[in-house]
Amino acid sequence: MASDLARIQDFLVGMGMAASCLDADSVLAELTAEMDKGLAADQCELAMIPTFVSSESRIPADKPVLVVDAGGTNLRVCTVTFDVHGHPTIDNFSKQAMPGLDREVSKDEFFETLADYLSSVADLSDRIGFCFSYPSEISPERDGKLLRWTKEVQIPELVGEYVGRGLAEKLEARGHGRKQVVVLNDTVAALLAGKSVGDDRECSAYVGYILGTGTNIAYEEKNANITKRTDLDMGGAQIINCESGNFSGGPLTEVDRELDAATSTPGGQLLEKRVSGAYLGDIGLALLKQAGEQGLVSQAIADAVAEWGELTTIEMDSFLWNPYGCLGPIASLSLTDAEREVLYAIFSSVVTRAALLAAVNVAAPVLKTRCGTSALHPVCINIDGSTFYKTHKLSHETYKFLDAILGARGVHYMAVSVDNAPVIGAAIAGLS
Repeated sequence: MASDLARIQDFLVGMGMAASCLDADSVLAELTAEMDKGLAADQCELAMIPTFVSSESRIPADKPVLVVDAGGTNLRVCTVTFDVHGHPTIDNFSKQAMPGLDREVSKDEFFETLADYLSSVADLSDRIGFCFSYPSEISPERDGKLLRWTKEVQIPELVGEYVGRGLAEKLEARGHGRKQVVVLNDTVAALLAGKSVGDDRECSAYVGYILGTGTNIAYEEKNANITKRTDLDMGGAQIINCESGNFSGGPLTEVDRELDAATSTPGGQLLEKRVSGAYLGDIGLALLKQAGEQGLVSQAIADAVAEWGELTTIEMDSFLWNPYGCLGPIASLSLTDAEREVLYAIFSSVVTRAALLAAVNVAAPVLKTRCGTSALHPVCINIDGSTFYKTHKLSHETYKFLDAILGARGVHYMAVSVDNAPVIGAAIAGLS
């Protein structure tokens, strides 16, 4: 067995998937440098988008706000009202499919669909918090102009358009009056939702992190450091949407390059394609096919796997949770325990690498805040996303790596999870 495990480890090293293949400090330095570039100039790898939203936003009590949450595979609509203590009540909740996932749709069809989803609640408030989890340039009026699609959404006509204006115009045309729409990213919403928890703890700074179908992070930056803009109050601060999923640093494996080439956005979102729920299963399948070619499993298993067109992250994860009772095509394989060890090691390496890259992604903005130097006042990190919490050992491994990175630098943090964070954060922004 020891020799078999050594052979598996050699395979993972050769494929660039072993944890030893990635130096966290080196990738952290790369990511921090890209963040600095994005604060200084447009058209950089990291967009570092100013949001014109501050974490100091005040929440009016007993005033309803409409919320649209367009994130990964689903689009959510609801109303939110806060009481005098800032506690939210969510009503009229509905969940629909995100337009443009199963087929290409037009810009008008997208807004028509959104208006349909909002039709039953559109007259309950004149304000909308629109959590739009795709790279968008935010205007001083806090509308969002879509820069590009991620997560395989197919609505090319909407690129370059302001989504808040389009939604407001469609609702007004339907007789619902003129709405004030605030567009923000889900990471910004997560940060705002986290502040509602961290205030009582007297946290020194706030970070919002998403690891679900896609990935991204947001933190608050001093305006004086956002040198690509000349129209800011240099004494103020605002939340920055990093768009860190587009970071390309760190070693790319041959599997990464092949999978990237097969996506609708080759060359883009390279961090996202190594850590997020939309892609982890694809990486696991590609590695498993390579393992078959290199004789780590029987020829019968290798031949069967070679015919698979897809392995979802959920199916890969189900094997990690229970190698004897998993979902999907793996369940049809007649595996020996030695072969189960191979699959377990391969799939675990995909998760461990994702965890290390996730920890670096979180650590970079935490360190840029220059806060958390006292255990009494940690940096509050609100983490949202089903991939992070549901994937086998992903959260555990991420915290382990994050403890090592930040602990070595004397930085204290507090990780929290706020239910319905994108909805709560969008509601706060919509009312601010």
